[in-house]
Amino acid sequence: MSDKPGTTSAGPAGPAGPAGRAGSAGPRPEPIRFFGTTWVDHGGGYAVRRAAVTIGSLVAIAVSCLVLRFAYEGLEIAAVGGFVTGLVVVMFAVCSALAFRHTWAGYTKRHAPDSQSALRGLLTIGFVGTLTAYFFRSLTEAPGEGLHRKEHETTPHRTRN
Repeated sequence: MSDKPGTTSAGPAGPAGPAGRAGSAGPRPEPIRFFGTTWVDHGGGYAVRRAAVTIGSLVAIAVSCLVLRFAYEGLEIAAVGGFVTGLVVVMFAVCSALAFRHTWAGYTKRHAPDSQSALRGLLTIGFVGTLTAYFFRSLTEAPGEGLHRKEHETTPHRTRN
């Protein structure tokens, strides 16, 4: 036994490993946020999780748009002028469109880590686009499930000695 509570000498996930399959010789699936590894066999409340993620992302989009509306009203109250207000609106629209495209493409192929860190600011400003892409993808699958499934199925199976 280990000194840490909740762990055994076999590790934190027990003898079966993180995938929960004792003696499995295949590759372990990579967990997806909010879904864990339930995307593999669509068990463990997968349908309920997908419904919750879809509704949650739609609520997050609505709240985000409300926050942007308050920001717009703040610009009107500050009387910064039409040019600055227009620039802010265009900036959020363009960043949201680019964030949507980048996030949507990330569900079918992995992005290079350098591009992810370089676009962090744009993705933060375009958070509505990211949430929208997440919402639309969650209507058909767990966001990222197709990419993870393709990678999981093409990973060569390891044999135990």
